[in-house]
Amino acid sequence: MMRTKLWIIGLAIGGAVAGCGDTALERGATGGLIGAGVGEAVAGEPVAGAAVGAGAGILTR
Repeated sequence: MMRTKLWIIGLAIGGAVAGCGDTALERGATGGLIGAGVGEAVAGEPVAGAAVGAGAGILTR
């Protein structure tokens, strides 16, 4: 259940930070940093949160 919650939150964050950068790399870095914080707070897994956040940041535009 926590994995699903982490993915939903990560995708929402990725959508929110899609405008925070002009390149995919910038959006990925922003999403990864925010995702790490959310992953730690929600599931105690900052690495998984960073991966989800960075992926969502890169894939959104």
